[in-house]
Amino acid sequence: MDKTEEYLFEFKGYNFERTLVKMHIVGSADDFEIRDDDVFIVTYPKSGTVWTQQILSLIYFEGHRNRTEDIKTIDRAPFFEYNNHNLDFTKIPSPRLFSSHLPYYLVPKGLKNKKAKILYIYRNPKDVLVSFFHYSNWVAILKNSETFENYIKMFLDGQVVGSRWFDHIKGWYEHRHDFNILFMSYEDMKKDLRSAVLKICGFLEKELSEEVVDSVVKQASFQNMKTNPQANYNDIVKQEMGVRNNEGNFLRKGTIGDWKHHFTVEQNERFEKIFQREMKDFPLKFIWDISEE
Repeated sequence: MDKTEEYLFEFKGYNFERTLVKMHIVGSADDFEIRDDDVFIVTYPKSGTVWTQQILSLIYFEGHRNRTEDIKTIDRAPFFEYNNHNLDFTKIPSPRLFSSHLPYYLVPKGLKNKKAKILYIYRNPKDVLVSFFHYSNWVAILKNSETFENYIKMFLDGQVVGSRWFDHIKGWYEHRHDFNILFMSYEDMKKDLRSAVLKICGFLEKELSEEVVDSVVKQASFQNMKTNPQANYNDIVKQEMGVRNNEGNFLRKGTIGDWKHHFTVEQNERFEKIFQREMKDFPLKFIWDISEE
């Protein structure tokens, strides 16, 4: 019996959002034909997915950069497992961009031929938790946790879309040699977006002029995305998923260290203890505060 919350659908040890997931895609992912120039953005939820969708859309599509094409990022880099607008993936011209919150063991097997590329964006989990808490209380199809304490328990127990954060990042990192993958931290991107864009371009083997890089960086800034309906998901969430109030925004703060305004000392100590136990010897660096180098 599925004991997870009603809004979750558990499949092979991983929680999906029940009403949005396209199980015919997930169930047949092994047979999905991967093209050599496909690019997958992989994240745990609330880790910079939509931001990265905008960055890659700007890198790949001139019509996105100069705003001559009115295509939203959710259709430029559609969610593989959710396919919100029921696109025919086989008819998308190359190069295709996809987004996914899937764990390593549920993605198409074709990604293991190491030609297609995966960009894994990770974020410090305290800020992920805070962002997820506000998002869950805003979006009608997710569970309103009422208190932050309740949400901490849900998050640590993996009773959320995406299951346990620790399992997601560790699973992908431990199996990194099976894929052509680049790990990048949300915080590094936030602190020096231009360097991050150049690093992404290097990985994707995309050569852009200085002028185009400038345009990508400018249009991928938080403030510009917040006012750009092609990039900020506000309309999609409000019209297609439903919200509990009109005060929220999909792009809320986009900062580093907002967790300090939410965690009590006791909650932080409890979280730290679990983090240290779970992430012992994990080599990727985490930035918890905007002032950290």
